Amino acid sequence: MSKYPFHEIETKWQRYWEEHQSFAVTEDERVPADKRMYVLDMFPYPSGAGLHVGHPEGYTATDIYCRFLRMQGYNVLHPMGFDSFGLPAENYAIKTGTHPRTTTEKNIENFRKQIKSLGFSYDWNREVSTHSSDYYRWTQWIFLQLFKKGLAYESHTPINWCDQCKTGLANEEVKDGKCERCGTPVVRKNIRQWVLKITEYADKLLNDLDSLDWPESVKLMQRNWIGRSEGASVFFRIDGLDAQLEVYTTRPDTLFGATYMVVAPEHPLVSSLTKSAQTEAVAEYLEASARKSDLERTDLAKDKTGVFSGSYAINPVNGKRIPIWIADYVLISYGTGAIMAVPAHDTRDWEFAKKFDLPIIEVLKSDIDVQTQAWTEDGLHVNSDFLDGLNKEDAINAMLSWLEEHKLGSKAVNYKLRDWVFSRQRYWGEPIPLVHCPKCGTVPVPEDQLPLLLPEVTSYEPSGTGESPLAKIDSWVNTTCPVCGGAAKRETNTMPQWAGSCWYYLRYLDPKNTECFVSPEKEQYWMPVDLYVGGAEHAVLHLLYARFWHKVLYDLGIVSTAEPFKRLVNQGMITSYAYQRKDKSLVPTDMVEEVGTDVFVEKATGQQLERVVAKMSKSLKNVINPDEIINEYGADSMRMYEMFMGPLEVSKPWSTTGLIGVYRFLDRIWRLYDEKGVSEDAPSLELNKTLHKTIKKVTGDTNNLNFNTAISQMMVLVNELYKVETFPREVAESLAKLLAPYVPHLAEELWQRLGQTESLTKVSWPTYQEELTVDDEIELVFQINGKVRSKTTVTKGLDKDASLALAKADEKIQGWLEGKSIVKEIVVPDKLVNIVVR
Repeated sequence: MSKYPFHEIETKWQRYWEEHQSFAVTEDERVPADKRMYVLDMFPYPSGAGLHVGHPEGYTATDIYCRFLRMQGYNVLHPMGFDSFGLPAENYAIKTGTHPRTTTEKNIENFRKQIKSLGFSYDWNREVSTHSSDYYRWTQWIFLQLFKKGLAYESHTPINWCDQCKTGLANEEVKDGKCERCGTPVVRKNIRQWVLKITEYADKLLNDLDSLDWPESVKLMQRNWIGRSEGASVFFRIDGLDAQLEVYTTRPDTLFGATYMVVAPEHPLVSSLTKSAQTEAVAEYLEASARKSDLERTDLAKDKTGVFSGSYAINPVNGKRIPIWIADYVLISYGTGAIMAVPAHDTRDWEFAKKFDLPIIEVLKSDIDVQTQAWTEDGLHVNSDFLDGLNKEDAINAMLSWLEEHKLGSKAVNYKLRDWVFSRQRYWGEPIPLVHCPKCGTVPVPEDQLPLLLPEVTSYEPSGTGESPLAKIDSWVNTTCPVCGGAAKRETNTMPQWAGSCWYYLRYLDPKNTECFVSPEKEQYWMPVDLYVGGAEHAVLHLLYARFWHKVLYDLGIVSTAEPFKRLVNQGMITSYAYQRKDKSLVPTDMVEEVGTDVFVEKATGQQLERVVAKMSKSLKNVINPDEIINEYGADSMRMYEMFMGPLEVSKPWSTTGLIGVYRFLDRIWRLYDEKGVSEDAPSLELNKTLHKTIKKVTGDTNNLNFNTAISQMMVLVNELYKVETFPREVAESLAKLLAPYVPHLAEELWQRLGQTESLTKVSWPTYQEELTVDDEIELVFQINGKVRSKTTVTKGLDKDASLALAKADEKIQGWLEGKSIVKEIVVPDKLVNIVVR
């Protein structure tokens, strides 16, 4: 008995595919449009840690699908690349002095090797890396199109700032309000940044979601992020100041219940509103607020904080003076950065009013005392003058008319979506191709001078002023104006990591083009992406930003589709076991000892731990390395196991026991071909039926990405083959073809051992005969009053009378009918007989 030699087989076939360029694709115009498929994986960031077994899940799914499509005659584009600009490489450079490019390219080499070891059918001729100047030349070019279209502007916006590191921090570098590197409390600091006007595309981004075949949960997240609402802009005059506060509210009908106002700490009127008696208290509050993240500030569970400004506003509907407070639960980035507070009917406002002893006035008739809790349901209006007795819709319309008549407000649409802060104060990113000239203003670098290259440097330390490290390189910063030729300075901010991933799917179409970022012919041949697979963590920002850039390019006539990604699938996370103390904190696996069957203790303390499912993490030491799995069980085993674990979209825990089970199944297949011997005999009718049922199910399930159930059906066929004396060639060849997308190395070897000289990559998918997938016998169910009481196996096609007669002749049914009168008889042919009695 020879053991399944996966090491030898997998190396052999990976070499064959590479030498024969088996997956290289061209724009063959002979292939009709409905036979072209663009299948895309979200490309990885090449971290130093390499892949863990969770990463290849989506890659395996798309690979199976692509191999299946090719065997069905499709021209398939399936590329891979690397999202290789970004923060981790720069942080590593600061720490070690290694150039980010060196680190990044070493990591890419490892990632590429790991990905290739799984036998994925990518067209590696189309590989892109976002840090390559050949690539970011066109990222810069797209930015210039945004700039020329008026969609890029400068603004002073707040960033996370660490005084110790003297640098701005990305949100992901801030942990519990402190710098992840050094632990210093983070503050908010306003600096000059470039911003993109994504809000101009808010309605298009919102409305076009309806046309997409995406998970409803993802579309809902995007809708909520854009956050379109209809309401009113209302103007409150400030008592004693020649100024007014504008608020946006979706409930202008509750204005009579507004008893105070709140402005964000960053609101431009804060200094004007602050009276001298409140100066010290306001200054202390502003300093404390600057140390909080937006997430902390808007946490509904946290105690509300605030400080009185000393100023009052005039409620426009009743002329009452109401106090103006400063509180950080209001964000400058939402609405106008100021709100009118109606504490009787908003929980957050009610808690604030109670804490600071502010008035609470009921303006919607409620079933409770609003002095004890907020009434957040609707009701007829009370204490509201001309609105009394009106319902919500009528009251809103009446108030809007009143505000417009008195020129104190108007109907308005608002979005939660804010313009996209596009600057990063980093070295390892795309330089923004702009020049600041004292005479000409901000002007673009001429397109024929792109790419604007990153300067070669030996130090990546932050500038200490909030600017990028590029600001310290005088020889790079100082330049001449492209318009007037005078002395000028380069823009020193770089682009965020999102920039390169906004359009990479387009560069894959034409990665070596030096004349344009993609030729119109190739773009029209492949776009839009037919299937996009990746993690749900990118459900909002990456997809939103990519859609925004694509829509700009569409409006400029550069791409031919309004949306980039037609269908989206989020694969579920592959988790691993971790160990949890009673206080819910997690313990690294190397600090855990099993002292009994499923009994685990912490080595250091002896404290008993609970085993839980958790995300794979280096700190918990529960990461499963795919290199080790491939070395011990083979790439095909890992591929098939990850698909057999459960539905693609569902999260599931890794189990080495389950992996071993799949390995043994592949070994059974190997022995089936190796030991049983293939005959030229025709398969029996029973085996032929099992074969054709398998072809039908695997075809349908693979097409619908239901890979786990397709594998189950192949297991059924293999089990049946172990029961028969001979292994007919027809079945052996069909099984090899069915296995080809799932376990391509093993399938290729089996196919060759069957005497075939052509690779399975060139072979057509097997077809089935419908009549052989239909059973001659079916199970007929007998019910009494809708409950199953018996069943029998009968020949398919029995008519109603015969089915009813069989039921009444059944011994169990006769017992249920005894002493009862029949009210109704229901027969569903080939399924059930239901007799209703009383």
